[in-house]
Amino acid sequence: MTPLPEPPHHRPNTAFRRLRGQLSPSEFAASVRRAAREIGEQVSCDARYIGRVESGAIRCPNYAYERVFRHMFPGRTLNDLGFASRESVRGHGARGPAGPPAPASLPVPGPRPGPEPSGHRGGGTVDIFEESELLRRAFMAGGAAAAAVAAAPRVGAPSRRSGRRVGEAEAAAVEEAVRRIRVLDDRHGADPLYAHTAKPLSAAYALLDAGGYSRSVAERLFAGAGELAISVGWLAHDSGRLPDARSHYAEALATARVSGDAALEAHAFCNTAFLARDAGRPREAVRAAQAAQRVAERLASPRLLSLLALREAGGLAGLTDRGGCERALLRARTLFGRGPCDADPEWMSFFGEAELEGLEAQCWSALGEWKRAVEHAHRAVSLQNPHFTRNIALFTTELATDLVAGGAPDAAAAAAVRALGLLEQVKSSRIRRMLDDTARILRPYGRDETVADFLARHEAAAARPEPAARPEPADRTGLV
Repeated sequence: MTPLPEPPHHRPNTAFRRLRGQLSPSEFAASVRRAAREIGEQVSCDARYIGRVESGAIRCPNYAYERVFRHMFPGRTLNDLGFASRESVRGHGARGPAGPPAPASLPVPGPRPGPEPSGHRGGGTVDIFEESELLRRAFMAGGAAAAAVAAAPRVGAPSRRSGRRVGEAEAAAVEEAVRRIRVLDDRHGADPLYAHTAKPLSAAYALLDAGGYSRSVAERLFAGAGELAISVGWLAHDSGRLPDARSHYAEALATARVSGDAALEAHAFCNTAFLARDAGRPREAVRAAQAAQRVAERLASPRLLSLLALREAGGLAGLTDRGGCERALLRARTLFGRGPCDADPEWMSFFGEAELEGLEAQCWSALGEWKRAVEHAHRAVSLQNPHFTRNIALFTTELATDLVAGGAPDAAAAAAVRALGLLEQVKSSRIRRMLDDTARILRPYGRDETVADFLARHEAAAARPEPAARPEPADRTGLV
C-alpha cells in the first residue's frame, strides 16, 4: 500500500499567538465565544481551533470568525492578526508556491439514507472551496434552509478533468458545514433543515472516497464526515424520522471504527443511546451509553463522561431501575463538577448546567417522581442560554408535562402556552408531539380559564397549515 504523504508544513501564526498572551487556549477560546455573543454572532470556538490558527493550519478565518476577531481587536486588519488575505487563500488572486491546494471536484456517490433534494440522484460532482462565503450570505439573509444548503459542498466540474487533490480547504468546508448545521438547529429546530442535508452528507463521503490526501487531511475528513452523519442523524431524530436517525448514527459509528477515532465513536454511541431511549428501547440505551463510557475513558473529558452517565441514567429510568438511575445521576453530577477542560469535544457546547438539570428532570419524570421532575425542569428553563431556543422549548414543554402529572394543571397550562409560543420560532416534530400529549392530558381540566386558553391556542395552532417550503432556485452549479 502506498504510504500517505506527509502533511504540509504550515507557517505558525506568531502574531495571533502574541494576542493570546498568558491565557490558555481554552481560556482564549472562551473569550472568543463571549465576544461573539456581544455582537450577536455564533462561533463554536474551542482550544483545538485556537491551536489550528496558531499553527498556521487556518490561514484565513471564515467571515463569522473575522467579525469576532475584529470586534476583539479593533483597528487591526487580518494581516495584523497574522492571517493571509482572503483573496490569496480563496484563490481569486495570484498564488505563489506556498498557495493552498486548488479546490477539489469529485464524484458524488449514490443515495444515502434520508431524503434526496429535488433533482438530485447522486450523479453530480462536488467542488468545495467558497462555501464559507456562500453560507455567510445565506445565513445573513435569514434563510435557515438556504443556509443549510449553502453549507453543502458545491457542484462543479468532474475531478478527472481537473486532476486537483483534496486538501485542507475541503476538510475545513466539511467542518464548517457541521458547525453551521448545529447553530441553525439550535435556533430553528430540525424540521426545516433535514430535507437539505442529503447532498452535503453525500459530498463529505465522496471526499473520503477520493483518496490522495495527506494523513492530517484524512483524519479531519473522517472526523468531519462522521460528525456530519451524526448531525444529520440528530436532525432526523428531532424531526421524528427515527429509522433514518438510527441509520445515520450507525454510519457514523462505522466511520469511527474504520478510522480509529475514539471521540467520534463515543459521540455516535451517545446519540444512539438517546435515540434508543426515545424509541422505547431503554435496555439498548443503557448498553450504548455504557459502550460510550468505555470508549470515552481514553479522552480525559469529565464533562463528556458526565453526559454519558446521564444517557445511562435515562435508560435505567426507562427500565424503572431507580437505584441504578440514582447512582448514574450522582456520577454525572460529580463528573460535571470537575469543570470544563481542553479535552471537551466541540460538539458539547450545548452541555451546561441547564442541560444537566433538564436530563435529570426527564429521569425523575420517567420514574414518576413529579415533584423532583418539576424542580429540575424549572432550573433547566431558567438556566438555559437564550441561543438554544429549541432546548428552551423542549424543557418548557417537559415542565408543563411534569406539572400536569403532578396535579397543577393551571401552572402546566401557563408553561404550555410559553412552549407553544416558542414553537412559532422552532420547528421540532418531537417537541410538537410532546406538547400534543400535554394538551390531551389537560383536556379534562378545560373549565380552568388558563387551561381553556391554552387548549384554544393549541387547537388554533394545529389547524393552521404549515407554510410550504419555498423551493430553492437552481443555480448554474446545479445546487437546489
